[in-house]
Amino acid sequence: MIRVLIADDHPIVREGVKNILNAAPDIRVVGEADDGHAVLEALRHTEADLVLLDISMPGLPGLDALKRIKEMRPSLPVLMLSVHPEELYAVRSLKAGASGYLTKSSVPEELLDAVREAHRGGKYITKSLASLLAETLADGSGRPPHETLSDREYQVLRLIATGHTVSAIADQLALSVKTVSTYRARILAKMKMRTNAELTYYAVENGLV
Repeated sequence: MIRVLIADDHPIVREGVKNILNAAPDIRVVGEADDGHAVLEALRHTEADLVLLDISMPGLPGLDALKRIKEMRPSLPVLMLSVHPEELYAVRSLKAGASGYLTKSSVPEELLDAVREAHRGGKYITKSLASLLAETLADGSGRPPHETLSDREYQVLRLIATGHTVSAIADQLALSVKTVSTYRARILAKMKMRTNAELTYYAVENGLV
């Protein structure tokens, strides 16, 4: 029996995923969490074989939670579940230790296949994600500027591009205003831009928001 811990801040999503998983004869949901910190706490007292982790959660964002989970239990498979298309976060998730990346538009059979593959120790890779991975292994000279950003810088870029102020970003990510300002300065330098307006235009043109 594959014991799964679900982490998602939307109760209706957790309930739907739980129903899909519990309907399978070899899978059982043994715990739920509604934010990044809660999933870390749940893992301290829940015997789970796999975590299904939403990438966009309050408190501790999904990528940060993923890294913390892998520090706590390096061999525990973690599947990322997201509303965001693969090109935004899938490669970053796999590099951070995820066993696969699924969008919430996936069909139930994909979810079940991914859970079983990850539990076996494999990586669940869709054809489109395989293409993205192949591109990252190719010569990086033609890589777009946003791919040079760290995970945190990328996160701050997307928040800036969706109209968040430095103070709002600091509150959302539990960082100081000074730290967020430093990230913003690094992003502008790496992207060779000068203003938030330029960052926003770039993000929209490249489908990052």
